[in-house]
Amino acid sequence: MQELNRWFRDGRGLYVHVIRWEPETERVIYLRKGYPHECFSPLWKFRRDFV
Repeated sequence: MQELNRWFRDGRGLYVHVIRWEPETERVIYLRKGYPHECFSPLWKFRRDFV
C-alpha cells in the first residue's frame, strides 16, 4: 500500500482526493467532498474516468 496526496477530476468536473494506491489489488482509494466514506476504483477504470 502506498499513501498518496493527489487531486483528480471526475467526468463531471468534480475533484476527488486520491489518498492511497494498493498495488496488490490494483485499486485507487479516494475521497469525495461531502461523502464520509472512502471510495475505490480499479486502476484501469480510474485512468479511464479521471483526469
